[in-house]
Amino acid sequence: MLSRLIPQRTALSARACGLQWRQMAVLSMDSLPKTVVDAEYAVRGAIVTKSMEFEEQLKKPGHGLPFKELVPCNIGNPQAVGDTPLTFHRQLISLLSDPELVNSPKTADLYPKDVMERAKTFLKMNAKMGAYSHSKGVRGFRDVISEFIEKRDGQKCDPESIFITNGASDGVKTALELCVADPTDGILIPTPQYPLYSASCTRLGGTALGYEMVEDYSSGEGWTIDTAVIQSQIDKHKATGAKVKAIAVINPGNPVGNVMSRKQLEEVVKLCEKNGLVLMADEVYQDNIYAAGKEFISFRKIAYDLGAKIELMSFHSISKGYYGECGIRGGYMQLENIDPAVTDEIYKLFSMCLCSNTLGQAMMASVVSPPVKGEESYELFEKEKNVKLDALKRKADFLAGALNDIKGVRCLPIEGSMYAFPEIFLPKRFCEEAVAAGSSPDGVYCMKMLEATGVVTVPGSGFGQKAGTWHYRITILPKEDMLKSVMGNIKSWHEGLMNEYLSPGETIPF
Repeated sequence: MLSRLIPQRTALSARACGLQWRQMAVLSMDSLPKTVVDAEYAVRGAIVTKSMEFEEQLKKPGHGLPFKELVPCNIGNPQAVGDTPLTFHRQLISLLSDPELVNSPKTADLYPKDVMERAKTFLKMNAKMGAYSHSKGVRGFRDVISEFIEKRDGQKCDPESIFITNGASDGVKTALELCVADPTDGILIPTPQYPLYSASCTRLGGTALGYEMVEDYSSGEGWTIDTAVIQSQIDKHKATGAKVKAIAVINPGNPVGNVMSRKQLEEVVKLCEKNGLVLMADEVYQDNIYAAGKEFISFRKIAYDLGAKIELMSFHSISKGYYGECGIRGGYMQLENIDPAVTDEIYKLFSMCLCSNTLGQAMMASVVSPPVKGEESYELFEKEKNVKLDALKRKADFLAGALNDIKGVRCLPIEGSMYAFPEIFLPKRFCEEAVAAGSSPDGVYCMKMLEATGVVTVPGSGFGQKAGTWHYRITILPKEDMLKSVMGNIKSWHEGLMNEYLSPGETIPF
């Protein structure tokens, strides 16, 4: 039967064979929904695909590449570049995944007493790692998360307002799904932005409304949000008869590494009040603060402080911070002032997938309730945490300085999160050649960087950027000696590129 469906090579050329396949297939690029084809996710785009080819090539003797290893700086994935997990959380997860260990005399001396007690407490919550849980997540884990939120914000938090998710991404996608009911429904997204937002909005058939952040090198403010720009976008979209449903804000920022001030946070909350917007608060980097004088304040706390009854959906994750447990996939979505009937619909949507993975749920609960002073694991935990955070701060400072040391590259301070988003000057001839080849100049720049140095980055066009400017995103995550080597290689390569493409009389502006 199959032989009748597959054209014979002897009868048709490869091209004709492909054409016949497409004509006979139910699924083809012509038949796929346009919303799927149009969705773009640059973080794992063409440059990552090429890096995977290089990864295989590097395994071969005499591979011919000008570098010995790839350095994945394209995504916030700490353990992929040598970071190690925190002992306390992993010990706890190991016990939960094999509960026989908890009561075994053979393992009693292998784990600290507080880890054993925590495991027993979690298991008493009816947390069975191999069983489906409640679709919102294990109630006991939600109780732990609600206590964390209460302590952070100084306001009570109902555990029933919490949905534990497979990373923050599942929560974000669900929130967007609720907001897009019509193709003209607008979702305000920062530019630069994490492309999950624009890609998901496209897949859902909604309208992504980019609000341009200010890249300020003169006043010392760094990357900021201008609510006048956002209001202008709202007014413009409403003038067409369409609705603006929600605004996404990422704080600390991805990809730009900013940390918003209380004043900026208050302005956004007031904007939501004025325009009746759902506020989607992406706060997964809340433990990643490096700049002196900067602090994380949740949008939830700001809303309570202002007495603002805005509809708020907040997101957190185990993937970032100093814990970096990306692969375990845990996060939560917490709701404020959402219609109970709508909450029921969210529960229905989560029920369709039964529940998020239970190890991720347990890790989320553990991450927000670390050991406290007086417990056996406390000193080791604090040591590991501080080593990680101190290294991240040093690397944030180093990377911004190293980028600013390259002629034709400039970078605002990395105040938080895990990334730099430097602006790059690209010579006119370089840009012309890229456009003639049907590519974005920053995309060609990042591809050439990969080919020459093995460093995987993401072009700024994948995040959105001000017209006429070019950027790329690079993480601060590689180990410090590796990061220094990376920046040395990038500087040498970049300077060579400038020498090759700079035209007589053309000057580098920064």
